[in-house]
Amino acid sequence: MGAGSLANSLAPALRRAGYTISEIIGRDSPRSRRSARKLAATVGAQAVTPETAALKANLLWFCVPDRQIRAAAATLAAATNRKTRFAFHSSGALTSLQLDPLRRRGIAVASVHPLMTFVPGSHPAFAGVPFALEGDAAATRIARRIVRDLGGDSFALSTTRKPAYHAWATMTSPLLLAFLVTLEEAARAAGLTTGDSKRRSLPIIRQTLENYLSLGPRHSFSGPIIRGDVETVGKHLSILERHPEARDVYVVLARSALRKLPAKRRNEFQELLRPV
Repeated sequence: MGAGSLANSLAPALRRAGYTISEIIGRDSPRSRRSARKLAATVGAQAVTPETAALKANLLWFCVPDRQIRAAAATLAAATNRKTRFAFHSSGALTSLQLDPLRRRGIAVASVHPLMTFVPGSHPAFAGVPFALEGDAAATRIARRIVRDLGGDSFALSTTRKPAYHAWATMTSPLLLAFLVTLEEAARAAGLTTGDSKRRSLPIIRQTLENYLSLGPRHSFSGPIIRGDVETVGKHLSILERHPEARDVYVVLARSALRKLPAKRRNEFQELLRPV
């Protein structure tokens, strides 16, 4: 159910892995119908609405926004037949309880969240992608098999851990992107364009990630804090006064570095970075 960015990556990947997609269920609106028809044509399925869906598949997979999951499950619960045995949703923040209307019909349910970013115009592969699983034992067992067939790597997550898990997941991509946008602002202070910032920062970003993976954070840390260059950081803060958002991010990250990474002249840095 759903024909957005996740569904447009997931449904074709499932078909390539040997699964049959019988229906793509979209809302009864012109835009949703168009999206459902396009995706259905790609995977050899029927484009339907909740009212016209046959729902003869063994598995229902909800790829809709978080706020719509419970209502969608309730809508389809009355229409499911005995062949439907499993239902998944792919919210990172919400638990399988959102699918309780289906669970009460005897359907095993689970939340199956791929730790990957899905945006229009991008269709990432699932090979090596971690999937967080939570829910009924029968449903998570099937989910592990499907994830394996997709080339992914599944792991169990308790219900109580889902909010923290999704906070972490949000930091891995959306808020990382927010940092990169802030990086562009700092680059503009140095007279670089946005294009310059993207092109010229990528080599050091890539190397930092490689070092982090191979050497660990402590042995990957470089720059003025590990060297004890308090005066240099002071100059950074001074020039960034004209770019307050970039300065705020700089200060928060520098404080975090002082707490968790090697540093010389730590007390002087702490005084310099003290909130005004």
